[in-house]
Order: sequence, then structure tokens, then C-alpha cells
Amino acid sequence: MSELDLCYLPATDALHQFRSGALSPLELLQAQLRRADALEPTVNALAARRTDAALAAARAAEQTYLRHPDCAGALEGLPTVLKNEHTLVGEHTDQGSWLLGETADTENAPITQRLLDAGAVVHGRTNVPEFFVAMFTRSLRYGVTRNPWNPTYTCGGSSGGSGAALAAGITTLATGSDIGGSIRVPAAYCGVVGLKPSYGRVPEAMMFFAMNTHNHNGLLARTVGDCALMFNVINGPHRADPATIKPRLQVPLQPAPVRGLRVAVSMNLGYFDVSAEVVRNTRAAAQHLRDQGAIVEEVDLRWTAQVREAFTNGLVYTLGHSLARMIAGREDQVNDYVAAMARMSAQITLDDYLASFDVMAQMHAALQDVLAVHDVMLCPTLADNRWLAEGSDTPHDDLMQRGMTYPFNMLSRHPVLAVPSGHASHGVPTGLQIVGRTYEDARVLQVGAALEAAIGWPAWRPPIGAAAASVERLHDEAAT
Repeated sequence: MSELDLCYLPATDALHQFRSGALSPLELLQAQLRRADALEPTVNALAARRTDAALAAARAAEQTYLRHPDCAGALEGLPTVLKNEHTLVGEHTDQGSWLLGETADTENAPITQRLLDAGAVVHGRTNVPEFFVAMFTRSLRYGVTRNPWNPTYTCGGSSGGSGAALAAGITTLATGSDIGGSIRVPAAYCGVVGLKPSYGRVPEAMMFFAMNTHNHNGLLARTVGDCALMFNVINGPHRADPATIKPRLQVPLQPAPVRGLRVAVSMNLGYFDVSAEVVRNTRAAAQHLRDQGAIVEEVDLRWTAQVREAFTNGLVYTLGHSLARMIAGREDQVNDYVAAMARMSAQITLDDYLASFDVMAQMHAALQDVLAVHDVMLCPTLADNRWLAEGSDTPHDDLMQRGMTYPFNMLSRHPVLAVPSGHASHGVPTGLQIVGRTYEDARVLQVGAALEAAIGWPAWRPPIGAAAASVERLHDEAAT
């Protein structure tokens, strides 16, 4: 195969080739490192690269397959990048901020340790917006991360570097986390797959986030099979996280067909203004499921715009007050959007916070009415995908208008798989979400696999080489 095809080789295929001797982990890593050398000046997906350590790990994996193949881990030799949130011993996890990262990590995050134990080759740490509080990826520390499909536009956030790295072909697997859409938004913008598992599936060591039910550790990959492969490694109980679920869930890498499944479709979740291109591609995806024998119907979900205020009051009240204390007296050292969120939290009262739970109860009841008679629900991931790469100084407002993701952080026990649905006229992918019943993570992967077979996004390749030389021109065109 060509080197380009090698860079986009699914993890499941790579493992077969490693075992057969047709490909070595070192060859795969070196191809992706060369691609990173060529594209990183434009994409800027990585905050740090671990080339020497990764090459050593890939050589060790190569020897494992040659000498002791039965000892190979579930992810042995697969190039992987970590979100700049998941700690790695000896590295500096600074969360995209100049206020952190002065001392090296002394412990691996649970998700990091499980990946390393399974043989993953960690070759980079990805860019994030500062403190993960934006749905684009820009920071004073690392600059702007751009969309490989059209560098004028954002790659999403806060796991934006993970999505961009996958779309650009410079990694095989990537970690992410999702507190308002931070896995699913980059998956949509970048044309890859992102899994927000059910709350409690994947452990979190920081107690503040472990006990925040909006928060989920998860993953991004280019295929549903790769998501399943990685999910089987990273999920399961952990002593550091009292919310994690027992026992570990094993999902099939080759799920059953969807014939007979009942699928609901909500185009707007009751209150979003969704672009015509997103609607078109969502309807086309629904038809693909009908063609495979699923029973698909559009439904009216009884949610209203009060969900926006409830999400803001429920999440920003806790995160924003903590953020405000952290940056007090140092507001000039953080990004504009970080200071904006801290100011926003000061306007939210305890009564506002408590009232958000009443809205969540209403949301839950309406969604249960849908899922009582359907196995899953489809909806777009983004109402519109035309946010410029630099984002804005008020990212929360933009999330409320574009991101159809945050309601499922409020109703966090529902697993959600984000998959591509097509492209918009400016070349940026569109995406849809597959929302499952509580804790039915395997079901959303089953439906995602059916859509992947029909839509064929693993074969997509962004025209990043041609676009790399024209970022300024494209930005000027978009602005006008």
C-alpha cells in the first residue's frame, strides 16, 4: 500500500498485519511521524511529540511480534496520542495553559496506564483550548489548531488536537474527554468517530471530575471497530474512581446487523436551528439504516431552549467558580474565553444551579418516552459547522447555538457515538450522534458500524496538502 494509505490504516487491520509479518509497528509509526513533519506546521494538532520514546516502544513491539506474539497486548504497537489532560509520567500536562505544567507528571492517568499496559505506542500529546473550556482549539501557549479538511475552520474542541491528528493521518488512536461535547464536536468537524461512553465506564483519577456527572473520558478513532477495540481496553472499574462501573464491558469488534432495530430521528432536539446541509446528510444516514432493515422514524422530542440555561447553570456554576479561583489575579495570563467563563459563573446563583435539576428531570422524561419504543435515537452533532479556526472570546454562546451535544452530558448515563454523515459545501464534514439507552454502549457501536459500512468514511482523505499553502486566502474568503 502507499504511505498515505498506511497512515490511515485502521487499528484492527494494522494488528492483523503486525501478526502476519506484513507490517511492523516501526514502519507504521515512522510513516505517521513523517506525515506529522509535513503537516504539523499547518494543522498544529500536537502540543508535544515523543519521537525517541515512541520509536523505542515501536521497536520493542516489533520484537514482541517476532519472538513472542502470544504476549502481544490488545493494542501492541499502535500509534496513539493523548489529550493534554491525561497525565503521562515524565511529561508536562499543562492543559493548554501557561499557569500549569511547571513540574513533570509523576503518575499516569488511569486511561494512560491502560493504554500503555495494552502495548499502545504514545508518540504525542494533543493541543487543547486552555482548561478545555471551548469548542475550538486555540490557546496562548500553543496557538491555533486547524481543520485538516479546510484550515480556515476549527477542528472543534476541547479534544480538537485528537480529532485533527486522526483526520490528518498522523496517529491511529487518540484519547479524549467530554463534558459538553469535547469528544463529539471534534469528531464531527474532523470526519472521525468519537465515543462518549456512559458515565462511569472509563475511570478518572481527579476526584473533582470523577464525581462531576457531566464528565466522561473516552476516545476518538477513524473507524467504529477501532473505537470498540480501544474501548475494551480503557473501560472498567478503577480504585481511584468510585463512580466506575463493574465489571469491565467487552463489546464485539464485529457487531450484529441492524435489521429490526427501531431507530428514532430527531433533527433539532426540539429547539436547535439546524442548517439545511446537516439535515440533508442526517436524513441520508437514516435512509442507509432503513436500507439495512432498521425501522426508522422521525420523532418530536419535547425539549425547549430552557435546556441551554439549565446546562449553563448546572455546569458553569461548578467549573466557573473553580476556574475563577485559579486565575484570580492572573487574568491577563489566560485566554479571553477563560476569563469570560470565570465572569459568567459569578452571575449564576445557587438557586439557578438547583433549578437546573428540574429541567434535567423534564429532559429525562421526554427522552425516555422516545427510547421506550426505540433502541437508539439519531440526531446531528452540530447544528452548523462553519466556525472559524480562531473561535471567539465567547465560546459558550457558540456552543449553545451549534453544539447539539451538551444535553447528553446532562443526561450522562446515555452513551453517545458520534460518526460522520457527509460533508458541507465548504468541505468540512458533518456529523450525527447515535444516542443509546442508559449504559447500552454496545448498541451505539452496532448502529455506528452499520452507518460506516454504508457511508464509507474510513476511505475519506482530507485535501490537506493543497490547502496548507492557502490558509490566509481561505480565511479571508470565509470572513467575507
